[in-house]
Amino acid sequence: MTFAIQWLRSFLFVFQIYFMMPIFGLMFAPWAIFSKRGARVCCKSYSRWVFWTARFMVGIRCEVRGTPPSGEVLIAAKHQSFLDIMMIFTALPTAKFIMKKEILRTPVIGQYAKLLDCVAVDRGKRGAAIDKMVQDVKEGHQEAGQLIIYSQGTRVAPGVKADYKVGTGVLYEQLGQPCVPVATNVGVLWPRTGIMRKPGVAVVEFLDPIEPGLDRKEFMEILEARVEAKSDELMREIGFDPDAVS
Repeated sequence: MTFAIQWLRSFLFVFQIYFMMPIFGLMFAPWAIFSKRGARVCCKSYSRWVFWTARFMVGIRCEVRGTPPSGEVLIAAKHQSFLDIMMIFTALPTAKFIMKKEILRTPVIGQYAKLLDCVAVDRGKRGAAIDKMVQDVKEGHQEAGQLIIYSQGTRVAPGVKADYKVGTGVLYEQLGQPCVPVATNVGVLWPRTGIMRKPGVAVVEFLDPIEPGLDRKEFMEILEARVEAKSDELMREIGFDPDAVS
Protein backbone atom coordinates (compact mmCIF):
# COMPACT_ATOMS: atom_id res chain seq x y z
CA MET A 1 0.00 0.00 0.00
CA THR A 2 2.84 2.41 0.87
CA PHE A 3 4.45 1.79 -2.53
CA ALA A 4 1.14 2.40 -4.31
CA ILE A 5 0.57 5.68 -2.47
CA GLN A 6 4.09 6.92 -3.21
CA TRP A 7 3.71 5.93 -6.87
CA LEU A 8 0.43 7.86 -7.10
CA ARG A 9 2.02 10.91 -5.46
CA SER A 10 4.93 10.58 -7.88
CA PHE A 11 2.58 10.41 -10.86
CA LEU A 12 0.75 13.55 -9.78
CA PHE A 13 4.05 15.32 -9.15
CA VAL A 14 5.48 14.40 -12.56
CA PHE A 15 2.23 15.38 -14.28
CA GLN A 16 2.11 18.82 -12.67
CA ILE A 17 5.76 19.74 -13.31
CA TYR A 18 5.37 19.06 -17.03
CA PHE A 19 1.99 20.77 -17.06
CA MET A 20 3.52 23.87 -15.46
CA MET A 21 6.55 24.02 -17.76
CA PRO A 22 4.80 25.69 -20.75
CA ILE A 23 2.85 27.94 -18.37
CA PHE A 24 6.08 29.34 -16.92
CA GLY A 25 7.58 29.52 -20.41
CA LEU A 26 4.68 31.55 -21.81
CA MET A 27 4.35 33.75 -18.74
CA PHE A 28 7.98 34.90 -18.93
CA ALA A 29 8.27 34.88 -22.75
CA PRO A 30 7.76 38.66 -23.31
CA TRP A 31 10.72 39.36 -21.01
CA ALA A 32 12.83 36.34 -21.94
CA ILE A 33 12.73 37.00 -25.69
CA PHE A 34 14.51 40.33 -25.23
CA SER A 35 16.66 39.60 -22.19
CA LYS A 36 18.89 36.73 -21.07
CA ARG A 37 18.14 37.83 -17.53
CA GLY A 38 14.46 37.26 -18.19
CA ALA A 39 15.19 33.77 -19.54
CA ARG A 40 17.30 32.95 -16.49
CA VAL A 41 14.63 34.23 -14.09
CA CYS A 42 12.06 32.06 -15.85
CA CYS A 43 14.18 28.90 -15.63
CA LYS A 44 15.11 29.52 -12.01
CA SER A 45 11.54 30.32 -11.04
CA TYR A 46 10.32 27.12 -12.64
CA SER A 47 13.08 25.12 -10.95
CA ARG A 48 12.19 26.54 -7.54
CA TRP A 49 8.56 25.58 -8.19
CA VAL A 50 9.75 22.03 -8.85
CA PHE A 51 11.87 21.99 -5.67
CA TRP A 52 8.97 23.27 -3.56
CA THR A 53 6.42 20.83 -4.93
CA ALA A 54 8.91 17.94 -4.73
CA ARG A 55 9.27 18.52 -1.01
CA PHE A 56 5.60 18.27 -0.06
CA MET A 57 4.36 15.98 -2.84
CA VAL A 58 7.02 13.25 -2.89
CA GLY A 59 9.28 14.06 0.07
CA ILE A 60 12.41 15.12 -1.85
CA ARG A 61 14.37 17.95 -0.23
CA CYS A 62 16.96 19.62 -2.46
CA GLU A 63 20.29 20.72 -0.98
CA VAL A 64 23.27 22.46 -2.60
CA ARG A 65 26.62 22.03 -0.86
CA GLY A 66 30.00 23.61 -1.42
CA THR A 67 30.52 27.04 -2.95
CA PRO A 68 28.91 27.67 -6.34
CA PRO A 69 31.35 29.79 -8.40
CA SER A 70 30.36 33.21 -9.66
CA GLY A 71 33.17 33.88 -12.13
CA GLU A 72 33.98 32.50 -15.55
CA VAL A 73 34.67 28.81 -15.02
CA LEU A 74 34.07 25.40 -16.52
CA ILE A 75 31.66 23.22 -14.51
CA ALA A 76 32.15 19.45 -14.99
CA ALA A 77 29.18 17.70 -13.43
CA LYS A 78 27.86 14.25 -12.72
CA HIS A 79 24.48 13.79 -14.44
CA GLN A 80 21.85 11.39 -13.11
CA SER A 81 18.47 12.99 -13.85
CA PHE A 82 16.57 16.15 -14.77
CA LEU A 83 16.77 17.25 -11.14
CA ASP A 84 20.53 17.86 -11.08
CA ILE A 85 20.18 20.11 -14.15
CA MET A 86 17.76 22.39 -12.30
CA MET A 87 19.72 22.36 -9.05
CA ILE A 88 23.05 23.26 -10.66
CA PHE A 89 21.53 25.93 -12.91
CA THR A 90 19.64 27.57 -10.04
CA ALA A 91 22.77 27.68 -7.86
CA LEU A 92 24.83 29.59 -10.46
CA PRO A 93 24.42 33.27 -11.45
CA THR A 94 24.98 33.09 -15.23
CA ALA A 95 25.09 29.45 -16.29
CA LYS A 96 24.70 27.84 -19.69
CA PHE A 97 24.97 24.23 -20.77
CA ILE A 98 26.79 22.24 -23.39
CA MET A 99 24.01 20.00 -24.62
CA LYS A 100 22.89 17.53 -27.27
CA LYS A 101 21.70 19.20 -30.45
CA GLU A 102 18.45 17.23 -30.27
CA ILE A 103 17.40 19.06 -27.11
CA LEU A 104 16.93 22.26 -29.11
CA ARG A 105 13.87 20.62 -30.66
CA THR A 106 12.28 19.95 -27.25
CA PRO A 107 9.28 22.25 -26.61
CA VAL A 108 9.98 25.09 -24.12
CA ILE A 109 13.35 23.65 -23.02
CA GLY A 110 14.82 24.03 -26.50
CA GLN A 111 13.58 27.59 -26.94
CA TYR A 112 14.95 28.71 -23.59
CA ALA A 113 18.26 26.93 -24.22
CA LYS A 114 18.65 29.08 -27.34
CA LEU A 115 17.79 32.24 -25.42
CA LEU A 116 20.47 31.40 -22.85
CA ASP A 117 23.09 30.74 -25.58
CA CYS A 118 23.57 27.13 -24.58
CA VAL A 119 26.10 25.34 -26.78
CA ALA A 120 24.54 22.56 -28.87
CA VAL A 121 26.76 19.79 -30.26
CA ASP A 122 26.19 16.86 -32.59
CA ARG A 123 27.35 13.82 -30.66
CA GLY A 124 27.15 11.63 -33.75
CA LYS A 125 30.26 13.33 -35.19
CA ARG A 126 32.68 13.19 -32.29
CA GLY A 127 35.73 15.04 -33.62
CA ALA A 128 33.72 17.72 -35.38
CA ALA A 129 31.48 18.06 -32.30
CA ILE A 130 34.46 18.80 -30.05
CA ASP A 131 35.90 21.37 -32.49
CA LYS A 132 32.52 23.06 -32.81
CA MET A 133 32.06 22.98 -29.04
CA VAL A 134 35.34 24.81 -28.47
CA GLN A 135 34.60 27.36 -31.21
CA ASP A 136 31.06 28.03 -29.99
CA VAL A 137 32.32 28.48 -26.43
CA LYS A 138 34.97 30.96 -27.55
CA GLU A 139 32.43 32.92 -29.57
CA GLY A 140 30.15 33.07 -26.54
CA HIS A 141 32.67 34.92 -24.39
CA GLN A 142 30.79 38.18 -24.77
CA GLU A 143 28.95 37.18 -21.59
CA ALA A 144 31.16 35.74 -18.88
CA GLY A 145 29.57 32.90 -17.01
CA GLN A 146 29.66 29.32 -15.92
CA LEU A 147 29.78 26.75 -18.71
CA ILE A 148 28.33 23.40 -17.63
CA ILE A 149 29.36 20.15 -19.28
CA TYR A 150 28.29 16.65 -18.31
CA SER A 151 31.55 14.76 -18.57
CA GLN A 152 29.98 11.35 -19.15
CA GLY A 153 27.88 12.77 -21.96
CA THR A 154 24.52 11.52 -20.72
CA ARG A 155 22.51 10.60 -17.63
CA VAL A 156 24.11 7.69 -15.78
CA ALA A 157 22.16 5.60 -13.28
CA PRO A 158 23.50 5.43 -9.70
CA GLY A 159 26.27 2.88 -9.33
CA VAL A 160 26.70 2.36 -13.07
CA LYS A 161 30.18 3.03 -14.41
CA ALA A 162 30.54 5.07 -17.60
CA ASP A 163 33.57 6.62 -19.28
CA TYR A 164 34.37 10.31 -18.96
CA LYS A 165 34.41 11.84 -22.44
CA VAL A 166 37.42 13.65 -23.85
CA GLY A 167 35.40 16.81 -24.63
CA THR A 168 35.74 18.02 -21.04
CA GLY A 169 39.53 17.75 -21.25
CA VAL A 170 39.61 19.58 -24.58
CA LEU A 171 37.57 22.46 -23.18
CA TYR A 172 39.74 22.63 -20.06
CA GLU A 173 42.87 22.96 -22.21
CA GLN A 174 41.41 25.39 -24.74
CA LEU A 175 39.65 27.73 -22.33
CA GLY A 176 42.42 27.96 -19.74
CA GLN A 177 39.84 28.36 -16.98
CA PRO A 178 39.50 26.67 -13.58
CA CYS A 179 37.21 23.65 -13.64
CA VAL A 180 34.77 23.08 -10.77
CA PRO A 181 33.70 19.43 -10.41
CA VAL A 182 30.15 18.71 -9.23
CA ALA A 183 29.01 15.48 -7.56
CA THR A 184 25.45 14.32 -6.93
CA ASN A 185 23.18 11.60 -5.58
CA VAL A 186 19.89 12.76 -7.12
CA GLY A 187 19.42 9.69 -9.31
CA VAL A 188 18.75 7.54 -6.27
CA LEU A 189 15.60 9.55 -5.49
CA TRP A 190 14.69 10.87 -8.95
CA PRO A 191 15.71 8.27 -11.55
CA ARG A 192 16.55 9.10 -15.14
CA THR A 193 13.48 7.17 -16.35
CA GLY A 194 10.16 6.13 -14.87
CA ILE A 195 7.56 7.73 -12.61
CA MET A 196 8.54 6.70 -9.09
CA ARG A 197 10.17 9.32 -6.86
CA LYS A 198 11.62 8.36 -3.46
CA PRO A 199 11.75 10.62 -0.38
CA GLY A 200 15.12 11.83 0.86
CA VAL A 201 17.74 14.57 0.56
CA ALA A 202 18.87 15.17 -3.03
CA VAL A 203 22.31 16.80 -3.07
CA VAL A 204 24.53 18.47 -5.62
CA GLU A 205 27.93 19.42 -4.24
CA PHE A 206 30.40 21.87 -5.79
CA LEU A 207 33.92 20.59 -5.12
CA ASP A 208 37.25 22.39 -4.94
CA PRO A 209 38.26 23.81 -8.34
CA ILE A 210 40.93 22.21 -10.49
CA GLU A 211 43.22 25.02 -11.56
CA PRO A 212 44.20 25.43 -15.23
CA GLY A 213 47.55 24.22 -16.56
CA LEU A 214 47.42 20.44 -16.09
CA ASP A 215 47.84 18.17 -19.09
CA ARG A 216 44.67 16.56 -20.35
CA LYS A 217 45.30 13.06 -19.03
CA GLU A 218 46.14 14.22 -15.51
CA PHE A 219 43.16 16.56 -15.45
CA MET A 220 40.73 13.83 -16.53
CA GLU A 221 42.06 11.42 -13.93
CA ILE A 222 41.69 13.98 -11.13
CA LEU A 223 38.23 15.01 -12.29
CA GLU A 224 36.87 11.48 -12.49
CA ALA A 225 38.40 10.43 -9.16
CA ARG A 226 36.95 13.42 -7.29
CA VAL A 227 33.47 13.33 -8.80
CA GLU A 228 33.02 9.57 -8.53
CA ALA A 229 34.32 9.36 -4.94
CA LYS A 230 32.11 12.21 -3.70
CA SER A 231 29.05 10.99 -5.63
CA ASP A 232 29.46 7.52 -4.10
CA GLU A 233 29.71 9.13 -0.67
CA LEU A 234 26.55 11.17 -1.22
CA MET A 235 24.66 8.11 -2.42
CA ARG A 236 25.68 6.15 0.67
CA GLU A 237 24.34 9.00 2.83
CA ILE A 238 20.82 8.17 1.67
CA GLY A 239 21.18 4.42 1.97
CA PHE A 240 22.27 3.43 -1.55
CA ASP A 241 25.38 1.29 -2.02
CA PRO A 242 26.89 2.04 -5.45
CA ASP A 243 29.24 -0.93 -5.12
CA ALA A 244 26.26 -3.29 -5.01
CA VAL A 245 25.27 -2.46 -8.61
CA SER A 246 26.53 -5.12 -10.96
